[in-house]
Amino acid sequence: MTLADLKRGQHAVITDVSSKEIPLKLLEMGCLPGNSVELVAISSFSDPMYLNINGSHLAIRKETANHILIASIDE
Repeated sequence: MTLADLKRGQHAVITDVSSKEIPLKLLEMGCLPGNSVELVAISSFSDPMYLNINGSHLAIRKETANHILIASIDE
């Protein structure tokens, strides 16, 4: 499952960010394996996605979100 698959309000844990397609800035802002992530909102055209990652709010493109692997923690 990738970050792009999250639904609004769903929580997950980042499991892998090893793709070269992920900007270094996202890693510096806490987009790292083991960190929790929640999809706060998504634009009407599904791009960008507004996320809460360990208390930091970020907006990322869905294209980038497709390269971040996650494990859902919602039931």
